[in-house]
Amino acid sequence: MDLIENFREALRSVQANLLRSILTAMIIAIGITSLVGILTAIDGIKASISDSFSDLGVNSFEIWSRSQHRGSRGGVKEKVYPIITFKQAKRFKNLYTVPASVSISTRVTGIAEVKRFSKKTNPNVSVAGGNEFYVVIEGLNIDKGRNFSAIEIQYGSYVAIVGKEIVDALFEEDENAVNNFISVLGNRYKIIGLLEKRGALEGGSSDRRVIVPVLNARGIAGGRVLRYTLDVGIDNPLEMEYAMSEARGLMRSIRRDPIGEEDSFELRRSQTLDEELDEISGYLRAGGFGIGFITLLGASIGLMNIMMVSVTERTREIGIRKALGATPFLIRLQFLIEAIVVCLLGGVLGVVLGIGIGNLISNLISPGTFVIPWRWIIVGFVICVVVGLVSGYYPAYKASRVDPIESLHFE
Repeated sequence: MDLIENFREALRSVQANLLRSILTAMIIAIGITSLVGILTAIDGIKASISDSFSDLGVNSFEIWSRSQHRGSRGGVKEKVYPIITFKQAKRFKNLYTVPASVSISTRVTGIAEVKRFSKKTNPNVSVAGGNEFYVVIEGLNIDKGRNFSAIEIQYGSYVAIVGKEIVDALFEEDENAVNNFISVLGNRYKIIGLLEKRGALEGGSSDRRVIVPVLNARGIAGGRVLRYTLDVGIDNPLEMEYAMSEARGLMRSIRRDPIGEEDSFELRRSQTLDEELDEISGYLRAGGFGIGFITLLGASIGLMNIMMVSVTERTREIGIRKALGATPFLIRLQFLIEAIVVCLLGGVLGVVLGIGIGNLISNLISPGTFVIPWRWIIVGFVICVVVGLVSGYYPAYKASRVDPIESLHFE
């Protein structure tokens, strides 16, 4: 009996014991569904968050004030790094020669209350200052209105770009917020742009954000010293390493960092955010794979039990096959292939359900993505074959050891 005939025989056996085969395949399907479903959901959520990171662009990097302090242990004096000032940030922007867009930004407060007539928001609004490149490099999209002009940035005009939640709180649905006025930190601002709604996983804080010209932010800070951040978007991503090296050298020169000492500022490429997400996703996949493996382990035990029952019920059939010349190897092969076929039938159903359930979960958490995880589909089918081999080997071995004389007398 060749391999193809064994597959045909396995399918005939499945058809002859349809209910038992369906229940067995369902056991495997549940295990594969849990495995593929969890991993698909993780991939879908990661894809959604990666889209948000891609809006920021992997061809950008940030420079901000170093926040670490060296403790005064063992008599060593604590070292406090000075913050990046507006003057230093502006000088960097003017002197940086690599083709790029340089955003200067600062955070004024995160507990502001925005007012319009008798209406006001909750005191959880973030007020930030930025230049004309801030909105673009941050990956924010303007739904209505426009970005800051060069003149407004230069003179620190009282204009603002606001998030969706602020508009919903202060304006009626049929009102156009653009060119209307709001009060922020006791100052009157004209709204020139409305940000697109971002949602929780895609940076929902931007929905509660007011962005003003960076020079204006200095004026409304009330004498507080602000920390400034530089976001540099490189025109040519292939020049990233060179651009970061030039930026580090220029900033060290501006801040007069002594030769041989570490940088007095932080510099990080935005791609590392995606790398961190990959690391977190790796841990989640490991956990999901572990859960799926435990489920499949239970499924394999169930399959082995059912295959043992099948061998017992078909003892007479095995004896007839041996009497007709079937070798123990062919008997083992027949039952192994039968176990694999049942697993593959369950695997097909499990993969389909896993993709559907996984994408449903990922869309409930972060809408707008549909993932077909080819890698996990292949892994799922490979696991089905392995489970079939492992679960079917002992029943197949037991079937191959049946004595043909005794089996012919089996009722």
